[in-house]
Amino acid sequence: MRRALGTCYYPEQWAPERWPLDAGRMVELGLSWVRMGEFAWAEIEPEPEVFAWDWLDRAMEVLGSAGLSIVLGTPTATPPRWMLEKHPDMLAVGADGRTRGFGSRRHYCFSHPGYREEAVRIAGLMAARYGDHPHLGAWQIDNEYGCHDTTLSYSAAARVGFQRWLAAKYGAIGPLNAAWGNVFWSMTYRAFEEIGLPIATVTVPNPTHAMDFRRFAADEVTAFNAAQAAVLRAHSDRPISHNFMGRELSFDAHAVGADLEIATWDSYPLGFLEDRVAAAPDWKRRFARQGDPDFQAFHHDLYRGVAGGRWWVMEQQPGPVNWAPYNPAPLPGMVRLWTWEAFAHGAEVISYFRWRQAPFGQEQMHAGLRRPDDAPASAWEEVAAVAAEIAARPDVATGRAPVALVFDYASAWAWEVEPQGQDFSYFDLVYDVYRGLRRLGLSIDILPPDAEDLAAYPLVLAPGLWTLGEAFLRSIAAAKGQVILGPRAGAKTMDFQIPTTLPPGIPDLECRVAHVESLRPDMELPLAGGGAFRHWAETLEGTAEVVLQRADGGAAAMRSGALTYLGGWPDRTALDRILRATCAELGIEVVDLPDGVRLRDTGAERFLFNYGPEPAEALGHTLPPAGVAILAR
Repeated sequence: MRRALGTCYYPEQWAPERWPLDAGRMVELGLSWVRMGEFAWAEIEPEPEVFAWDWLDRAMEVLGSAGLSIVLGTPTATPPRWMLEKHPDMLAVGADGRTRGFGSRRHYCFSHPGYREEAVRIAGLMAARYGDHPHLGAWQIDNEYGCHDTTLSYSAAARVGFQRWLAAKYGAIGPLNAAWGNVFWSMTYRAFEEIGLPIATVTVPNPTHAMDFRRFAADEVTAFNAAQAAVLRAHSDRPISHNFMGRELSFDAHAVGADLEIATWDSYPLGFLEDRVAAAPDWKRRFARQGDPDFQAFHHDLYRGVAGGRWWVMEQQPGPVNWAPYNPAPLPGMVRLWTWEAFAHGAEVISYFRWRQAPFGQEQMHAGLRRPDDAPASAWEEVAAVAAEIAARPDVATGRAPVALVFDYASAWAWEVEPQGQDFSYFDLVYDVYRGLRRLGLSIDILPPDAEDLAAYPLVLAPGLWTLGEAFLRSIAAAKGQVILGPRAGAKTMDFQIPTTLPPGIPDLECRVAHVESLRPDMELPLAGGGAFRHWAETLEGTAEVVLQRADGGAAAMRSGALTYLGGWPDRTALDRILRATCAELGIEVVDLPDGVRLRDTGAERFLFNYGPEPAEALGHTLPPAGVAILAR
């Protein structure tokens, strides 16, 4: 598929007289896609069963006639005020017990059956009207699931839904009591109706109770999405998408993606650096106008694996945002770099949020491609440059990377339920490994643990995989390269209990975790030869070969055949040693890159990106700040 550019547009926010001018300018800039409609429910249905389609009909015709393909969003992220009169109990309830109010967005509980019916109803009406529209190119369901901490709801509807979910899972209350270990602290239940939600307990709730609630909440998101996808497909053959977020772990994007043809995500490098990247202040200062060098790439690779390989950036930051702790402007050239980096990771379309900066509402300080006075904003020329450049480049092409990194949403929930250390984070552990691979110039495929083709990769890394499913065990048993697991891999059963045989419990790996410890931030466990474990360390025993030692003589990593178990969270020095040695053994090429420079290989091209604020030399090329080099392979 050809690479393409787009933007997010809200015709309901502008006078209809401006629409033709806006559409013409979009095409002149080199855009070919426009997303719209995802927040317009009150404009489409101002009163219950009273519809105002004319404005949307006209907007579709104006934009499409100019040459733009339309992504039409179902407006279910912003139910109108009158919806609360029909369903006053549809609002989500936070962990503090407070009911979320009207006046912003995402003010619904996924578990409320009445609201789910309303969401399917409006999606079905839109699909019936526009499903075969000549200018409709794709659908978007809802907007940014989980954003603003909206997956977990502690409402009455959620409690009833959770009880039904438990009854379906366990069948009878006895198996639930056994699975949860409810003999502990006299927590035995007599019926599913006695079970509440895991909040407001005196101390921590039963971890299996909490974990099942996380699974239930994630399933509710999947079901909500699937219900809309089904009604859209009943009327339309256009591909269906959803725009995911960065570091949004509250539901399983792979499960949601099973009902999508295209996964998209919303890329805000500067905002995410401030509120979603764990890094030292001096690091954030160095990359304050560029974003973290690996955060965007991580999510490109993650969402490429969510819906069968097709993915877009639905919202690309073009200037300062309004929602982060600090909101600097991008370094000149960074909008171009972010765009090309997404293309390098296989994106089909990059869509900028938004077309014009709004002079009203909650996001009026969020920059667009045009200013509130309708003059071009700072990113305009960079987008025009990319539009000219992609016309001369080959189609989107991504080959299989030499490294697979396993990412598992259930593991993120498990470590949130039972972190065993204040600064232990599954995401940060996996992200540290991803950063280490990227520093060596490696391209990476991020896959779920049940991916069918894991065994085909020369190197597979699965840090922190809390339970090892049958599909994953089959894959690693067939691996012909190397699989590196741990720390905390196979630490619990599906019922959130410590295996009596001790982790990781892999038949072909003669290694057991005897005990674990979490380390203070001012503690580390040195390794022989350099580097250390931080945050987390494990005592290993068994007959497997010791391939990495602690400075105190204990085993830090053990290997049996193709399987290596790593018994701690390595710091940068230790991780670099481990990855370099493994790649050398497997014949995987690594590249020494300057700090802030990153490399991405595709099927036909090699890309170099300079995130640093100063020029850098890499592979014989001088890259200016925000520089991009595209080389033929």
